[in-house]
Amino acid sequence: MPKRVLILNGPNLNMLGIREPKTYGSQTLADIEAMCEAEGKRLGLAVECKQSNREGELCEWIQEAYGKKDGIVINPAGYSHTSVAIRDALSAVAIPTIEVHLSNIHAREEFRHYSYVSAVAVGVICGLGAAGYRLALEALSERLGA
Repeated sequence: MPKRVLILNGPNLNMLGIREPKTYGSQTLADIEAMCEAEGKRLGLAVECKQSNREGELCEWIQEAYGKKDGIVINPAGYSHTSVAIRDALSAVAIPTIEVHLSNIHAREEFRHYSYVSAVAVGVICGLGAAGYRLALEALSERLGA
């Protein structure tokens, strides 16, 4: 049975390809999700992708993953810097999680330099664009023994 990985994308990532392409690239969220599904298949992972602009919905999906998913890849987007709730949901379920950011949050505005999620993630990848998702899946595959 393949290891099951949930990929969560936070607010405004549904606008990829339109929103600030110099910062976030020209790929759409659908492009990234298709790449993740193909990469998951290559790695023997069952990948499910979801996106929400709502903090509570992201928390509910994290909680629903308990006992059903083996790993999480999350790009909490703007909630990285504000959401204790998402951090606490990830901590509660204790599912190995890798945090991904398309841009280098440490090279941007000062308020983006801190992420609440990083403290409960097994790893953080930022600044590598969509390739960060692929690297996160590879790392989870190794960690989970997929």
